Amino acid sequence: MNNTEPALLVVSAHAGDFVWRAGGAIAAAAQRGERAVVVCLSYGERGESAKAWREGKGLEEIKAIRREEAENAAAALGAEVRFLDAGDYPLVPTRELVDQLVQIYREVNPTVVLTHPLVDPYNGDHPAAARMALDARVLAQAIGYDAPGDPLGAPPVFFFEPHQPEQCDFKPNVLLDITEAFAAKRKAMECLAAQQHMWDYYTDLATRRGVQVKRNAGPNLGFSTDTKGEAYMRYYPQVTNTLA
Repeated sequence: MNNTEPALLVVSAHAGDFVWRAGGAIAAAAQRGERAVVVCLSYGERGESAKAWREGKGLEEIKAIRREEAENAAAALGAEVRFLDAGDYPLVPTRELVDQLVQIYREVNPTVVLTHPLVDPYNGDHPAAARMALDARVLAQAIGYDAPGDPLGAPPVFFFEPHQPEQCDFKPNVLLDITEAFAAKRKAMECLAAQQHMWDYYTDLATRRGVQVKRNAGPNLGFSTDTKGEAYMRYYPQVTNTLA
């Protein structure tokens, strides 16, 4: 039978995406004692490892470097990480990749799924990953789909914030307080030496989103002055019997 414990599944196009975009959510889930599983479809070896290429490193060496960085970052967040080594620039959707994701869905039985938005004019790998994540979720629900495990329920899917949100039709409708988890996120970011230029950018973004967390939560709710946040878009409708 499927595991009924809370579990977070993150489908990431490249080995660093899950840290910048969703590291706070991942660390917070782990700190609550929940299972967090990250799937990296690629290592980001071709398109997101410019420093290593300029240093004269070869493809397999770069993939090994990015894998180690992602493993260390996942450990800092308290997550499991898996690599499908599907290649990047471009990341090409295939039935085989979707099937691998279906099997992971069935195994993990996530209560929440995080992935990229469906639009990104700067990086086609990101929407490709999102589409495969969504397709796999639907297939994993089908009782007749030939994959181990029980059919999936209907876990909510949240798109995490892209690097240039205004160009990606990203309008957040969920703001997550990651203040307590931010130290783990920063530690994980610092594991990604291949993209050191991103460390301060995403620290600053967490601060700005933290301001919005406080502003949208109402006054006098006890938020600290250094509140940190992450922004998300919910893809499927929320089902509830109470409006809040």
